[in-house]
Amino acid sequence: MPRIALVTLAVCVLAVAAAVVSFVQGSWLGIVWVLLAGLTSNMTFLAIRRERARTGGTGTGSATG
Repeated sequence: MPRIALVTLAVCVLAVAAAVVSFVQGSWLGIVWVLLAGLTSNMTFLAIRRERARTGGTGTGSATG
C-alpha cells in the first residue's frame, strides 16, 4: 500500500472519531469532520487504485512468495 494511502486512511479514521465526538457533544461542527472523512476516504481509494494500475497487479501480493 502506498504511503499516501496510509496517511489519508489515518486522517480518515481520525476525522470519523472527531465527528463522533463533536456530535456526542452536541456540536454541528461534526458535519465538517464527516465531509473531511469522505474526502480522505476517496483519496485513499484513488491512491490504492492508482498503485494497482501502475504495478498491473491486484495489490494482494505474490502467491508464490
